[in-house]
Amino acid sequence: MIAWLAHHRAALGLTLGRMAATPFATLLTVLVIGVALALPASLYLALDNLGNLAVRVSGAPEITLFLADTVAADQARELAATLKKRPDLKSVRFVGRDQALKDLASRSAAAEVVATLGTNPLPDAFVLTAKATEPGALEAIRAETAKLPGVASATLDSKWAQRLSALLALGHDFVVLLAALLGTALVAVSFNTIRLQVMAQRDEIEVSRLLGATDAFVRRPYLYLGTLQGLIGALVALGVLAVALLFLRTRVDTVAQAYGSVFQLSGLAWADAGLILALSAALGWLGAWLATGQHLRRI
Repeated sequence: MIAWLAHHRAALGLTLGRMAATPFATLLTVLVIGVALALPASLYLALDNLGNLAVRVSGAPEITLFLADTVAADQARELAATLKKRPDLKSVRFVGRDQALKDLASRSAAAEVVATLGTNPLPDAFVLTAKATEPGALEAIRAETAKLPGVASATLDSKWAQRLSALLALGHDFVVLLAALLGTALVAVSFNTIRLQVMAQRDEIEVSRLLGATDAFVRRPYLYLGTLQGLIGALVALGVLAVALLFLRTRVDTVAQAYGSVFQLSGLAWADAGLILALSAALGWLGAWLATGQHLRRI
């Protein structure tokens, strides 16, 4: 165990020495990796913030229960008590028919039409705000509440939620596809970098093999090199995102204040940042493993 740790420590030290000996090439490699990772990460972050902004601007979807004309005041109060006991509802608001007509008359486009009405055609209604935001869950609540006694019909304002969900799902699929393509490019960058290192040290590797060095021993420094390059590249990508967020937050705050609102850009969660670090290191390791495997088979 001690010898195994010593070999790894020596391989890591050799790798760090090689990186320090070629600082310009190392810097270019990690910058390429960082930019390749920053692009899908920034798009993912933009979609996440866009979803949060859309929810804030549009508000939560509401379910409207229209009561039958025959429903008395006592029955309406019992229905309100039943609705307020439901754990899946955030709020229950009663809108009387007179209030609904006043709200309709306050709109300039409908004021003339309301003035010509002899009687109030609008029913009493309950406006429900659910805790869930998924279209499927909202439709299930609408269907259940529509069967309650005294309810003539129920409508769900979920078209915007369905459209938003579909657009965000499409955007996330695009980010996944882009991340897969750039991940392949990252493996290619690591492969090419390690291949050049192996070709430059071909004679040293052949001598090591003649002295009895195993493939694992020969590979070890290059695997560390690929892993470290991927890891540092991921740190560069996270740094680029942090600087971009710091710059854009001021702009977003200014725009939000101009519209009398408060909205702040959210950064990557710790789990997402850790996933980027782990995937980048793994892809760098994979590129190094493929490059060294190809040349070891030739040797």
